[in-house]
Amino acid sequence: MTIDEIIESIRNGKIRITDHADEEAHNDGLTFDEIFTSVLNGIVIESYPDDNPYPSCLIYGENYKSEPIHSVWACNKETGASVLITVYRPEPGKWIGWKRRKK
Repeated sequence: MTIDEIIESIRNGKIRITDHADEEAHNDGLTFDEIFTSVLNGIVIESYPDDNPYPSCLIYGENYKSEPIHSVWACNKETGASVLITVYRPEPGKWIGWKRRKK
């Protein structure tokens, strides 16, 4: 799975948002517009190829205010749809430059 596949899904409106992602976005005061923007300008910082039912990845991107956003996406290769699994504003104490987990 590549970020380009996820971006294509977003541009084509072929996305599914889990209830969990919807709840987390609401809790962190994130709109889906800014989440999608963060992906369009984002990078994959972690890959989870063994996730089920589909491989997934963690994307780092920024919203219009240059605030960091992390989102986890999976891609259904058969349908071309991407699934937003979760999204959150990363905590500064847990990340180095928003892209690498602190140990």
